[in-house]
Amino acid sequence: MTQQKTESSGGISELWKKEDWWAVWLGLGIVIVALILWASGGTIKSIAVSVPSYDQFSAVPAFFAQKIGGLIGLFVVLLAIFSIAVKLLGHSLKEFIPGFLILFLMAIVVQILGSWNPMKEYNLEAPVLALIIGMILGNFTKIPKWFDTSLRTEFYVKTGIVLLGATLPFTMIVSAGPIAFGQATVVAVTTFLVIYYAGTKWLGLDRRFAATLGAGGSICGVSASIAVGSSVNAESDHVSISIAMVVIYATIMVFLLPIMINFLGIPDGPAGAWIGTSEFADAAGMAAAAQISDKAVESFTLMKVVGRDMFIGVWCFILALISVTKWERREDNTKPDAKQIWTRFPKFVLGFFVASIIMTFVIAGVDPAAADTVNSDVISPVKTLRTWCFVLCFLCIGLTTRFRELARAGLKPFLAFTIGVLVNVPLGYIFSVLLLGDFWASL
Repeated sequence: MTQQKTESSGGISELWKKEDWWAVWLGLGIVIVALILWASGGTIKSIAVSVPSYDQFSAVPAFFAQKIGGLIGLFVVLLAIFSIAVKLLGHSLKEFIPGFLILFLMAIVVQILGSWNPMKEYNLEAPVLALIIGMILGNFTKIPKWFDTSLRTEFYVKTGIVLLGATLPFTMIVSAGPIAFGQATVVAVTTFLVIYYAGTKWLGLDRRFAATLGAGGSICGVSASIAVGSSVNAESDHVSISIAMVVIYATIMVFLLPIMINFLGIPDGPAGAWIGTSEFADAAGMAAAAQISDKAVESFTLMKVVGRDMFIGVWCFILALISVTKWERREDNTKPDAKQIWTRFPKFVLGFFVASIIMTFVIAGVDPAAADTVNSDVISPVKTLRTWCFVLCFLCIGLTTRFRELARAGLKPFLAFTIGVLVNVPLGYIFSVLLLGDFWASL
């Protein structure tokens, strides 16, 4: 529960002692540096290395011959910025640096395999391959303990989401925001109540345990499990089991939702919104949306980040109030205050908005020709760096997913969470495709 205690502490030190804030600083830092270079006639293209599509593996050596300098530069830059954050977050660089090197080399292999056209035909692009390869290695090989320091799953995906903000016009976020928030509210509240009721009334789970499960299944997965578990004073085992449930179903939905979307012929915009409503973790949802298209990634982000992730602070405050006044008896009569909304609020969401606002104002302030250069010299390379962050994240998810450990979670919490899934996924489809399909398609 160390992470919970850290999240509860306030003060200026949070600005450099929390992953959320470091994701903001790193993401916005990359965007600002890219803009400064663009303004002075330069670009970050040299380190924004992407692997082009190819049919034969004979094309791979030529790619390395042309891009080896860029790959080394990309590794140095990512290692430097993540190492600074990791060190100030209190982790060992002696463990992080060799681990990150291995992770980066794996990411190169994944990017190359994911760009092979036969892989693309089966939707096995880089994000999904990273997850599959990571799970195979994580479950059939012994991962050394020191490697864990480099497996910063949440850090990589949060940084990637901040970078994603720079690629989405703020006008789109504003127009979609109310719809995304409204849809997320209905689906999240319904799913939470279903899991909570099933857990407490049918399966006899502790109320705080059921609330933690409900938050993990309805708001934003792992982060919600940790934050809400802390808010309601749940036991550490309860939080761990909730995280396990999130990982189980997030992994299942990475593969199941794209299959259902392709089978049903759902357009990209509504497809991404459905994933955003029905996936249980940002990283897994991003992997699922990436199998569809860039437009699906955009609508997923608007639905998940703007609609659901932003709600976590409010949920924590409400559930903390209920826990203190209804579920617990404390001698000191302490009560939650509104500061908990800010304490639990996912700070990387702010970075996502700021990045979008910055790029929107820059493009609005230049002529069309200059706007084209911004797209090619700033936004395009930022998209590439975002992809690298996501691939690193998906590798981490796979490497840290242990099927044996997930099986130990027990049947009752699994049943409660499953009942929530059986409500959440169809409800997400109804809103994203049937009721609001035209809106999501028009983005």
